[in-house]
Amino acid sequence: MPSSDYSQAAELSKKLEDRLVDSLESDFKTTRRAVLGGIGLAGSAALTGIGRADGGENHGPGKDSHGNFGAVGEYSDLDFDPHEFLYQFNTGRGEQENVPQDMYEENGRTVREFTFQAVDTTVTIAPGIEFPAWAYNGQVPGPTIRAVEGDLIRVKFENLGRHGHTIHPHLRNLNPKMDGIPQNGPGVLNTGESFTYEWIAQPAGCHFYHCHSLPLKEHIHRGLYGAIIIDPDPERVAEKPEEYCNYHASQITDELRADLVAEAKTRNHEYPENNAINEMVIVMNSFDTNFDGGNEVYAANTRAFAYSVGETDGRGNWKAGETKRPIQIDGQQRQRVYLANATEFDLINSFHTHSQFFDYYDHGTTLTPTNKKIDTVMQCQAQRGIIELDYSTHDPGLYMFHAHQSEFAELGWMSFFEVV
Repeated sequence: MPSSDYSQAAELSKKLEDRLVDSLESDFKTTRRAVLGGIGLAGSAALTGIGRADGGENHGPGKDSHGNFGAVGEYSDLDFDPHEFLYQFNTGRGEQENVPQDMYEENGRTVREFTFQAVDTTVTIAPGIEFPAWAYNGQVPGPTIRAVEGDLIRVKFENLGRHGHTIHPHLRNLNPKMDGIPQNGPGVLNTGESFTYEWIAQPAGCHFYHCHSLPLKEHIHRGLYGAIIIDPDPERVAEKPEEYCNYHASQITDELRADLVAEAKTRNHEYPENNAINEMVIVMNSFDTNFDGGNEVYAANTRAFAYSVGETDGRGNWKAGETKRPIQIDGQQRQRVYLANATEFDLINSFHTHSQFFDYYDHGTTLTPTNKKIDTVMQCQAQRGIIELDYSTHDPGLYMFHAHQSEFAELGWMSFFEVV
């Protein structure tokens, strides 16, 4: 690719990023980093007007609108990297240092166990700009959980934040006590309280989890959300193929059954066929930095313009400081994106690719596409799906992707794939 193309892309990225940071600094008359450094988390919460975001509702069962105050946990020196997050699938095998986890057999079923803690922290959303977040294990989005259909997901959850929190899974959960809502089971967990959630990994697909404490709009917006990936079990697909496609059981041919099983193996991380696919997680999110009920920053995986173009020599070597570089992909390898929308205060978000069309699997619950050959997909909050991309016929170089709400793109949700 001509170096001038990289230079022009870098110039555009820098112009938009500088404009975003300048607007935020102008709004506050100082940087978010200076504010938080000077007065601490509790003070910054008061300064930024949390009361307006509360909407007059309560955080959990306490009398105070911010729940019960107490000891606050914090992960030290946790440097969230949106490029690492793309590929961090926690399967119980210790993939992330800040996510204690284990995998073992119990009563004939595979158990994938994770320890989650809700903490109050700050997250970097743009160069020099930090946001006072509530986060699972100190990161936004929260850790990605990955299991196989039929496994038991066991999450030992402890609330170390100042407010009452839960974990609510968007799964087919058969036990109301495990739903993670204020009205069922342990309800909202206050500071220092803990509970162990157990969910059967079903159905196969790309799913979502989040805090369900009130007011929902603040607990989700502050960062308490993440993705759950449930891989299909090829053996179950062979037995009940009609559950994984838009065909009646009487329409399933031997050829279709074989195709569905083959596709299931590419989606299952325990099968070698999955190694041929480059898989990544993208959570679309946003940040209301002045807490007026509208977003000032939009991002893919929290950091504005993280996957845009910084300084490069045009040969794959990047130097940008704030992890700013395109997502580099092998053009000959199939690409799979697990996409979820966590945006608050906007009705929809979207994902659009330049110079390419993709197949889309809504919620990822089928092995055949729900939309074929599209270049834009919309998602409401908590909606998710799987995107399949093929760049094998494309020339090497930069290919943009972004939200196709132009405001979102210019305020941080603009990215590039670098095909090599």
